[in-house]
Amino acid sequence: MRHAAILVGAAVTLAALAVAAVPVALAQAAMLSVRVGTVDEEIDSCPGLGRVTGLNPAGDNFLAVRAGPGTGYPIVDRLHTGDLLNLCERVADWEGVVYPPSGSSSDCGVDTPLPLQDYSGPCRSGWVFTRFVDVIAG
Repeated sequence: MRHAAILVGAAVTLAALAVAAVPVALAQAAMLSVRVGTVDEEIDSCPGLGRVTGLNPAGDNFLAVRAGPGTGYPIVDRLHTGDLLNLCERVADWEGVVYPPSGSSSDCGVDTPLPLQDYSGPCRSGWVFTRFVDVIAG
C-alpha cells in the first residue's frame, strides 16, 4: 500500500508540473505581432531597411522567420540572401520585420508615419535573428 501511495503522489506531482508548463508552451506557440509606428509624426512606421545576408550555403541557406522573438516560436516563413526587410521593432537579438511576399515588390505601407499599432497591412511579418540582417538604411 505504501508503494501505491508513493506512485500516486509522484503521478500528481508530474501532472502538476505538466500543467504548470502549458502556459509557457502556449505563450511561445502564439504569434507575437510586430509593432509598427511611433509617437513621432516625422518618423517612418518602420524606421530601418535591411537585407538578408551571411547565410550558410552549405547549411539550410535560409533565414527562419519566426512567430516571435526566440527559437521557441514556430517558423512561419523562410527568407533568402538578398531579400529586403523593413526593420520595425527590436527585442534583444531579434528584429520584428515586415516584408513583401517572395517575388513581389508590394508597398507594405510602413514608409510613412503611423500611430503605434500591430502590423496588419498587405505584406508578411515576423521575427528574424539580427545576425543575418545587414542594416542598409535607418
